[in-house]
Amino acid sequence: MKKLFFILVPVCAVFLLALDQPRNDQSKNDQPRTDQTKTDQPKIDQPRIGPMPKAVSGNAVASLKGGLELYSVMGIEEKKTWDAISNQMYILHVPSGKWRVGPPVPGVAGRLGASAIGARGQVFVFGGYTVDGRGEETILPDVNSFVVSEKRWFRADDIPTPVEGAVIGAAQNRYVYLVGGRAKNGPVNNVQVYDAEKNTWSQATPFPGAPVFGHAGSLADETIVYVDGAKKNPAAGSPYIASDECWMGKIDHKDPNKIAWSKLPPHPGTGRFGIVSGAVPHRILFSGGTTKGHLYTGLDYDGKPVQLATMTFAYELRSNQWQTITEKTFDVRADTGAILWTPVGGMVLGGMREDGTFSPRIVVVVGK
Repeated sequence: MKKLFFILVPVCAVFLLALDQPRNDQSKNDQPRTDQTKTDQPKIDQPRIGPMPKAVSGNAVASLKGGLELYSVMGIEEKKTWDAISNQMYILHVPSGKWRVGPPVPGVAGRLGASAIGARGQVFVFGGYTVDGRGEETILPDVNSFVVSEKRWFRADDIPTPVEGAVIGAAQNRYVYLVGGRAKNGPVNNVQVYDAEKNTWSQATPFPGAPVFGHAGSLADETIVYVDGAKKNPAAGSPYIASDECWMGKIDHKDPNKIAWSKLPPHPGTGRFGIVSGAVPHRILFSGGTTKGHLYTGLDYDGKPVQLATMTFAYELRSNQWQTITEKTFDVRADTGAILWTPVGGMVLGGMREDGTFSPRIVVVVGK
């Protein structure tokens, strides 16, 4: 089955988009509300960071050491064919701006749609799918752990329900949440929790919205926020259609498997697929994405290039509101794993440009 491929991208390595500090005049228990006022967009100097060793899109990304080391894992290279799907890992040392090539992810083939996160001194890579020469896709249960101190990959316990295109986040530097994603029979609303300390899995409260994959979101302040993605099409035509649902889940302080879900108002902008997202202090940040679903080649089902959404916005967890950062993100991207928080700000690694080409450049979408 051909899959819609969703993720997001960077904004060129010359701009930092400043985010206002969270407002403290509202209780965290207030009802969510929408505030779409724009913030300023000053130009700010940043360290000179070289391009990635290769241009990739659809890569999973993670950070460690307080954002001083960033990891780009797998993805597809510029040729955009099934055999251009890579198992390579690239590591960026942020203070020096220099890249190095790490040990490739174990397995017979590279993957797309995997989710990655850094925790407990390790980079964990979950699921994803492979593509063979006939275009057949196989969703994998694999969980691989790269132990930085040993510079080696280890196999962790498999995902109970293998998925790709899931939202990922971590709490307490221990519990990793995989929210939704596409399983063998289609999108699911499972919230699967991996205990990185015990190498075990459990099931958390599923989200009540439509099962989706290719959605965007993250976890901060023990709160999950996700938006959009693709859901099954009940009618003829494309197997998947856009979801416009936005949800927030608050994790219980005593029970990591208990989540109180509530529906959020619509977010700013028109992006629906593969928005690049990530956790920054007290907010979840979103940037780019595409207005239509697409294959990993960057083309829609009619063989036409997709259009990128240009907005960057955030959900502020302290004031419970949406904030528009900019409607015209500079050098907007799509189809890369996440926005990673660093001492410089929120960074995006690689991804697809508006002209459909892949970029090796690093972009800072929000400064510190």
